[in-house]
Amino acid sequence: MKLRRSFCFRSAAADTFAMVVFCFISGMFIEIFISGMTFEQSLASRLLSIPVNIAIAWPYGVFRDVILRQGARVSSSKRMKNLSDLVAYVLFQSPVYAGILFAVGASSEQIITAVASNALVSCGMGILYGYFLDLCRKWFKVPGYYSQA
Repeated sequence: MKLRRSFCFRSAAADTFAMVVFCFISGMFIEIFISGMTFEQSLASRLLSIPVNIAIAWPYGVFRDVILRQGARVSSSKRMKNLSDLVAYVLFQSPVYAGILFAVGASSEQIITAVASNALVSCGMGILYGYFLDLCRKWFKVPGYYSQA
């Protein structure tokens, strides 16, 4: 029971840390440099995203793990893992991101541009986030991750 509780806490903490840090940095970059949002709009979006990311971080981690397992059933290659990370990221994050932008008053055009850009950039971002999440899980000593070299 103690191992399971430790696994849940460590996994949730690692997933939350990874999502908050990664989404803050990558979201601000996309919003300002690609979508044309002002610094103030982006900062408001990023600050609003923190509690949202805290709320969705662990469910996303669970969702990602399911997608990774499904991908591994097709192929155990690194390419399939990367594709699974990409699919999980885009499917889970796009609706959440659109909601955040709507809540901070971004225009419909800005929302469409930001979400579409995010989906395109997610070809790399989803993969990078997957590696970052795995690294955070190792840092937080999540069972099954820290023992992998």
